[in-house]
Amino acid sequence: MSSPPPAEAALNEAPPEQRLHRWSWLFVLLMQLRQFLLPLVALLVFGNRGDRDQMWSYLAALVVIVVLVGTSVLQYLTYRYRIGRDAISVRSGVVSRNRREIPFARIHNVVVHQNPLHRLFGVAELRLESAGGARPEAEMRVLKLSQALALEQLVRHRGQAVVAPPTTTDADLDAEAVTPPVDDGVLLQLSTPEVVRIGLLSNRGWVVVLAAVGASFQLFPDGTVTDAIEEGGRQALGYANGLHPATWVWAVAAMVAAAAFWVLLRVFSVVLALLRYHGFQLSEQERRLTVVSGLLTRLRSSVARRRIQAWTLRESLLQRWAGRRHLRIDIAAGVSEENQRRDLRELAPLATPEAADALVQHLLPQVQWPPAHWQPVQQRGWWRLSLGTAVWVPLVAAAGVWNEVPWAAVILLWLPWSAFRAHRQMARMGYHLDDQYVAVRGGWWQRWWRFAELDKLQVLRLSRSPLDRLLGTASVWLDTAGASGSVALCLRYLPHAEARAVHARLSAALAQRRLRW
Repeated sequence: MSSPPPAEAALNEAPPEQRLHRWSWLFVLLMQLRQFLLPLVALLVFGNRGDRDQMWSYLAALVVIVVLVGTSVLQYLTYRYRIGRDAISVRSGVVSRNRREIPFARIHNVVVHQNPLHRLFGVAELRLESAGGARPEAEMRVLKLSQALALEQLVRHRGQAVVAPPTTTDADLDAEAVTPPVDDGVLLQLSTPEVVRIGLLSNRGWVVVLAAVGASFQLFPDGTVTDAIEEGGRQALGYANGLHPATWVWAVAAMVAAAAFWVLLRVFSVVLALLRYHGFQLSEQERRLTVVSGLLTRLRSSVARRRIQAWTLRESLLQRWAGRRHLRIDIAAGVSEENQRRDLRELAPLATPEAADALVQHLLPQVQWPPAHWQPVQQRGWWRLSLGTAVWVPLVAAAGVWNEVPWAAVILLWLPWSAFRAHRQMARMGYHLDDQYVAVRGGWWQRWWRFAELDKLQVLRLSRSPLDRLLGTASVWLDTAGASGSVALCLRYLPHAEARAVHARLSAALAQRRLRW
């Protein structure tokens, strides 16, 4: 390598523009073909009703493929990026030309994605995400793996640790990243038995079953699958009736079938867990967290600790019996639906309660977790949690009896269970508020804890429904940047005076934060 130019010349010299990997057009083409796969298959399979139709179907499919290939090549030829001192400049577009300047300080999350084909070619896809965006700031499909890791380090150091960044070239990136960056501290690492346990304690197997059902109806929309299932079921029942089995035999057969289906779901769940979490490792380097996981598709995601906005701990009934929990965070970075479920937001897919609490305490040393005291919620309004069930269950039962379905009245047995569950949920509700953070807890069958530092709160709202006015209660809703998930950061069903006091206290904390800004 030649010696770098003097500092003054490097500052004034414009950095050269660079292209993506020479095979990037192929990966863009494969991505587009995946989107058009079902229409192409339908065109070739269901469009062949004669020699003339078959010829037009093949010609139309060929035209579509040629257009996709041409688009992919044009995207490769028109995509350029430049690594500057403080920002990355991206120029792209075939018809409409776009130019984006992405400051390093604006990039909150870096994702390095590798599927099996990427690993075969030694390349990776790089996504740069910022706060509040529905899509990544930049998607580089594809770069050399060494270049992608070097760019990740550039963002990690915010351009401060790179020598002469304005003149960084492909050769410089390769020289800086001959080996992947070494993480200083491993905070959590999941072994293969622990990953298998994730599958056994989850219901991810339903994803495979529902995906198979949806794909079958897409590929065979004329009812072929439904007819085959009905015919197979009719033959099986006919054969079984011919044997004249006793009632207990039917009962045993039903239990065996249910047990076999449950085992099949667990097998699917374990396979999905291995594909997603194999080699899971959470590490910390220079106050940035990095998660690496995946068996076939490897995903490496990195984010600064200060971008963490809120925390959520959850445990299902099976996880509680196994002594495990799940830790998830919200970060100030927009994310597309494609990778919303697979990124750094899962800090601990499965960990013991002690390990999860220790991880929170390590990353939030200024707070005391778990709280020493939870403020409970009054129990007198517990029935409101089962109010919806108390309305629709009798209506469904009455409609069934009216239509001469006497066994429909059995659904009324759900009412006492719903009331019991609502009482237990209200008994477990509580919140904690101090000068550092606010936390809420809830759930009974599925337990959860959610908390955030006061400095990370963005929106504060005091809400009262007509039922709240009747019972003299109110709810305080809190929001942070990047909020996601089904659990809201909300202090529910507080007495009105207590809710107003909490709202005033949090408002004062937000006002002090604005003054500091």
